[in-house]
Amino acid sequence: MLAIALVGIGASGQTSNATFEVASVKPATPLGPRGMQADRKGGPGHGDPGMYTCANCPVYWVVSEAFDLDTYEIAAPDWLHEVRFDFAAKIPPGTSQEVFHQMLQNLLAERFRLAVHREKREMPVYELTVAKNGPKFAESAAKDDSQPKDDAPGRLRRDKDGFPILGGGMTMAVVPGHARIRSEGQTMAWFAGMLRGQLHGPVIDATGLAGKYDFELSWAFEENNADGTPASGLQDVYRSALIGALPPQLGLRATQKKGTVEVLVIDHIEKAPSAN
Repeated sequence: MLAIALVGIGASGQTSNATFEVASVKPATPLGPRGMQADRKGGPGHGDPGMYTCANCPVYWVVSEAFDLDTYEIAAPDWLHEVRFDFAAKIPPGTSQEVFHQMLQNLLAERFRLAVHREKREMPVYELTVAKNGPKFAESAAKDDSQPKDDAPGRLRRDKDGFPILGGGMTMAVVPGHARIRSEGQTMAWFAGMLRGQLHGPVIDATGLAGKYDFELSWAFEENNADGTPASGLQDVYRSALIGALPPQLGLRATQKKGTVEVLVIDHIEKAPSAN
């Protein structure tokens, strides 16, 4: 399979010189007490469209954003999740989302010598359907815009059962051992997208439900063994808990099947970027 270096190759196959006005990539300055917190902001469609920053950012994040792909759609070395940098780039006025993605691709190709190809791979696909006794939620009622809205997001709190309390427009939160998704007037297509990010695989909406719905889904999962050591296969534990919560709480099922998905394969990427 031919690997393609991405400098100057646009999504349409046409030559593109899309570049940031100024861009820097530096070794990360860890954020937070564990050195794991990351802060990504800016770019087209965000509060500061003229500046993109990703502090303490895993390289994987920038790759996924550059190609607008979910985790399961990228085949990459494990270290991309661990090695972190501070990215900062000035964006020309009026830059579209598509051109912004091309700028990130070109930055990765220039600084990290990124080379990729696309191929079809077999992987688990989840089909979202209505369970035997039907959905356990109703369509959203008309909202009264005159009513006061939730407070702005602040420090995340937990309820008496340990689940995160979602407020201020939050749609999802995960805390140690507990997670919750809230839908306010959202479609099943939206919910399938939320599940896709949590199950790390394609989710097909086969519910036939065409309305907009209000509901909440909560699931608990074990992070440690009885002796306090980290549980192995945590993603499998998390995934199983989420799938198991769907029928009793929402009257939905996520059934795993085999499917073929196009993925972006990273053929080459340098661990240390070239100088700014």
